[in-house]
Amino acid sequence: MTHSQRLDATFAALADPTRRAILARLARGDATVAELAHPFEMSQPAISKHLKVLEHAGLVSAVQEAQRRPRKLEAKRLGEATAWLEKYRQFWEDRYSVLDALLNELQAVPSKPTTTKSRSTSTRKPK
Repeated sequence: MTHSQRLDATFAALADPTRRAILARLARGDATVAELAHPFEMSQPAISKHLKVLEHAGLVSAVQEAQRRPRKLEAKRLGEATAWLEKYRQFWEDRYSVLDALLNELQAVPSKPTTTKSRSTSTRKPK
C-alpha cells in the first residue's frame, strides 16, 4: 500500500464517529469485541465490521491472548496522518503570521483625520 493509499484508508476510517470512539476507547487500553460493543448498543458483528475498516487502515490490530483476541491501537498510522496535517497547519500558521504583521503595521500608522467638505449651495444668477 502506498503512502497516499494509507492516508486515504486512515482518513476514511476516521470519518465515522463510531470508529473514532473505538479508537478513543483503545487509547485507554486493549479491548475485546464484546467490550467495544457494549457502550455502543451495537451487535458484535456490527462492531467487527468497524474493526475491519480500522484494521485495513492499520489503526487497530488483533492480539492473541489464550482464548481472547483483544484489539489494540496502532498509533503509527495516526502519526502519519498527523504529519500530513502538520504541513497544512504550518502553512496556515505562516499565513496568519503575515496577516498579524500587516494588521500591526496598519495599526501603527497614525490615521489621518477625515474632513468632509460641505457643499455650499450658492445661488448664482445666470449671465
